Amino acid sequence: MNRDAKQFAESLFGITIEDPTLFERALTHGSRQDDANYQRLEFLGDRVLGLIVAQWLYERFPREPEGKMNRRLSTLVARETCAEVGRAIGLPNHIRLSKQAREARAELSDNVVGDVVEALLGALYLTEGLATCDAFVRAHWKDLLETQRSAPVHPKNALQEMAAAMRIGTPRYELVSRSGPHHAPSFVVRVTLAGDREAEGEGTTKQEAESAAAATLLGQLK
Repeated sequence: MNRDAKQFAESLFGITIEDPTLFERALTHGSRQDDANYQRLEFLGDRVLGLIVAQWLYERFPREPEGKMNRRLSTLVARETCAEVGRAIGLPNHIRLSKQAREARAELSDNVVGDVVEALLGALYLTEGLATCDAFVRAHWKDLLETQRSAPVHPKNALQEMAAAMRIGTPRYELVSRSGPHHAPSFVVRVTLAGDREAEGEGTTKQEAESAAAATLLGQLK
């Protein structure tokens, strides 16, 4: 691991790293064509983040029903939220990419930055344990949680509820196009409702594009 990356990880988490292998892997994108990339650690870190945030919400909102806490959870662990945290800690400059991916500015992608945040949490969990991960998440997600005055409603759920109330059927989502390189894809999705109501949305994942389309159509209906 290069010295800069080691110092970054130690400074970020406030720890001394004896064996930096896992942290190097967490910062390595699959475009490097190296088996030692962040994918497996991202899988683990995603679960670690979900557990920490779920417990935090359980403590913070003792009177909220499960449904509202689940909506908060979905927003706080979303890839876009992880990417926001990643940019706030200066992560993009430390992600190890291939020359081609770097030229394509993959380090700016929500997919990549968000995944690396989760991979770093996976590495931290394996080396330092859950308590250290918990402290990091509560420090860097605190403002995001506290600004949730009420449990957010996902645009797709909100659109479905409004469509039912207006008796105009169920929203249908259709993939219009997929473009861009593998490490930085772009999806366009169209959502339609009865009465020729439709809108399109774009995102770095199909789910993100669906949410964008739903939000646009929801705005039109309001």
